[in-house]
Amino acid sequence: MTRASIIIPTYNRLDLLQRCIYSIRQYTEMPYEIIVVDNGSTDGTASWCMQQNLALLSLPRNEGFPIACNKGLRLSSGDTLVLLNNDTVVTKNWLSNMSAALLSSSEVGIVGPVTNYASGSQQVQYPFEDLAEFQRIAVEVNVSDYAKWVRVERIVGFCFVFRRSLMEKIGLLDERFSPGHYEDDDFCLRTRLHGFSLLVCHDALIFHEGSASFKNEGELKQQQLVERNYRMFMDKWNLDPRVFI
Repeated sequence: MTRASIIIPTYNRLDLLQRCIYSIRQYTEMPYEIIVVDNGSTDGTASWCMQQNLALLSLPRNEGFPIACNKGLRLSSGDTLVLLNNDTVVTKNWLSNMSAALLSSSEVGIVGPVTNYASGSQQVQYPFEDLAEFQRIAVEVNVSDYAKWVRVERIVGFCFVFRRSLMEKIGLLDERFSPGHYEDDDFCLRTRLHGFSLLVCHDALIFHEGSASFKNEGELKQQQLVERNYRMFMDKWNLDPRVFI
């Protein structure tokens, strides 16, 4: 059976990481390993991960999302690779349903879930009061159904699921986009340029808090970073990434 490597970059907010890890342990049926890449947290993240016997790569400072993901990918051993934000909560059948989509054709490059918080087509509206209600909704939504796999041009990087063979073909995340923003658009574009398709699985609903790490840095700083990386993407590809949203 296919084994998944779930790579979670994190920077402080141990509470979010704990919530994410607990949900993975509760709702992931297929074999998996978790690799936490800690970006120099100062809130006890590293010691908690060691207490939990989690594979941990502890960085001395905050290297940002692309670099942390790449370090985790280099350590991974699974056939299926998952890049997962620390501010997500996964749900029943989340990974088995996305794996079914990923393995449905050799032409599929990346798959992603739908969620309550994302830009573009992955955001869906399921009103809920709390996470317990969200989980109940997800049980009804997450019934594997190939008719609910939608081909798209872009998947948001809060949850990427792809084969190791894709990484070997197109490489890792582009670290020039550190500390983050548009590295996911770049990875999606490179995937498509190699002839692979992207699928959003409407039979895989997970919770996403949304930009938790970047919010800590302040709104103005985040806006400046988004604009800088937008221009960097334009310079690299001579293409406006916003046409894919």
